[in-house]
Amino acid sequence: MQETLLLPSRHVPQRAVRIWLPPGYPEPGRRYPVLYMHDGQNVFARAPSSGSGFGSWETELAMERLLAQDRIRPAIVVAIDNTSNRTGEYMPEAAYRMAQARDRPVGSSRGALVGEQDIRSDAYLRFIVGELKPYVDAHYRTGPGPEDTFIMGSSMGGLISLYAISEYPEVFGAAAALSTHWPIGDGITVEYLRTRLPDPATHRLYLDRGTETLDASYGVYQDQVDRLLEERGYVKGRGFESRVFEGAEHNETSWAQRLEIPLEFLLGE
Repeated sequence: MQETLLLPSRHVPQRAVRIWLPPGYPEPGRRYPVLYMHDGQNVFARAPSSGSGFGSWETELAMERLLAQDRIRPAIVVAIDNTSNRTGEYMPEAAYRMAQARDRPVGSSRGALVGEQDIRSDAYLRFIVGELKPYVDAHYRTGPGPEDTFIMGSSMGGLISLYAISEYPEVFGAAAALSTHWPIGDGITVEYLRTRLPDPATHRLYLDRGTETLDASYGVYQDQVDRLLEERGYVKGRGFESRVFEGAEHNETSWAQRLEIPLEFLLGE
């Protein structure tokens, strides 16, 4: 079952939030983990796309397959639509300030420079943590703690997911970042993470990338992040995964093809 709401916000412009409930919801006595996802227009097969032409992650179809195979826990998926200021809401604000201090320009995916007035990622996270999550916890049978609260996105959505778990480690227990757009600001988010990664004893991280189109430029940065995570105490195979998918491109079709892997990482029994 899927529901759509328009939640007023004091922090960001209003946008649609699409909530998918697993088959059988609500089971008596069960509390459900919640996965928050960005770019909500492209998350579900049964929702209008953003018009990008890239298609959908088909997340509900992947969830249904995994649930039928008992590979994940039943979970609620909350997909948050993006806006025309997608880069400004998804660019980690603390990393942007670091780039400014170093006279390092930050450009959007279309090449235009991103101005300070556009950067709204702190406000976007306040919306998720302070407005959306309390609404979801109040209206659905959720497990509200970090052990049951996860966040995932791709490209710039990968950056904001890692920013969310780093800024709010008491809220999010795990994050998945697919095809993370590390090159923005010449890798400034990698530098931000050096001092802000959450505790590996209590948090889990999934990273991946393809090798074609835009993803072809990500390898050097993901290698740096892998080393950084290992230095911080993350251990591959135990709460940390970093994968490379040969031939995968930078689009929803590629992400849909491998989506079951991060879903099982986040929601596996």
